[in-house]
Amino acid sequence: MAEEGIFLTLEGRGKLEEELEYLLTVRRAEVAERIQSAKEEGDITENAAYDYAKEEQAFVEGRIQALETTLRQAVIIEDGSTDDVGLGARVTVMERGGDAPETYQIVGSVEADPTKGRISNESPIGKALLGHQVGDEVAVSTPGGISHFQVLSIE
Repeated sequence: MAEEGIFLTLEGRGKLEEELEYLLTVRRAEVAERIQSAKEEGDITENAAYDYAKEEQAFVEGRIQALETTLRQAVIIEDGSTDDVGLGARVTVMERGGDAPETYQIVGSVEADPTKGRISNESPIGKALLGHQVGDEVAVSTPGGISHFQVLSIE
């Protein structure tokens, strides 16, 4: 099975690189100190601090591996055309019957955060908006039914 790229903005890649650096240089050392300290307490077979530290170590190492894989497979979203909605675009839409326009940035799933207006290109709304232009009306199948959005602007 061929690996697909993981879409990231430059900002998103930077945040992941910062997190990876922190885990490699700070968290790993902190966890190693906890493990060593717990070992010094004596018998590790019934040592809750040791067990917790080992679980924490497994979590940190798993997160490091996940970040390294994500960064290795990253495809950086370039600033694109404002003629149609694409990855990285900020698109303002008005839902039919809605009170106010909403603005979303279309990003890869790793960076999606709907509370901050960042929706995935794989989400129902993100997927439906891709390729559309200002003035287009887009029908989106959501868990609550079909919603209709008009594209007001693309940045």
